[in-house]
Amino acid sequence: MILERTIRQLDTGPMPPDAARQLGQLGYMQWIAALPGRASYRRLAQEAQAKAAPFAEASPAVAVFCALLAESLAAPLQPLDLRMPPRRRQGGASARRARRLPL
Repeated sequence: MILERTIRQLDTGPMPPDAARQLGQLGYMQWIAALPGRASYRRLAQEAQAKAAPFAEASPAVAVFCALLAESLAAPLQPLDLRMPPRRRQGGASARRARRLPL
C-alpha cells in the first residue's frame, strides 16, 4: 500500500534534476520508514524496484527512487547519500528593507 502511494507521489512527470533528486530521496525515506520490522529488506527492495521501474522513464523522481533501491541492494553495503541540497535564502527582513524606496 505505501509503495503504491509513494510511486504515485513521485510520478509527477518531468522536473529539474535537483527537484527530482529531492523528491526521490524523500520517497525512498518514506518507503523505508514504513517497512515492517522483521521483513526481508532485500526482498521488499527488489519488489519495490520491480513495481517502480515502469514509471522511471517518464518520471525523474521515480528514476531516483529506483536508483536508490538499486544502490541499497549493491554489495558491499555503503551508506547512501541522502543529504538535501542547502536551502537558498530569500533575503528576509534585511532584503525587504534594502528594496524599499528611500523617503
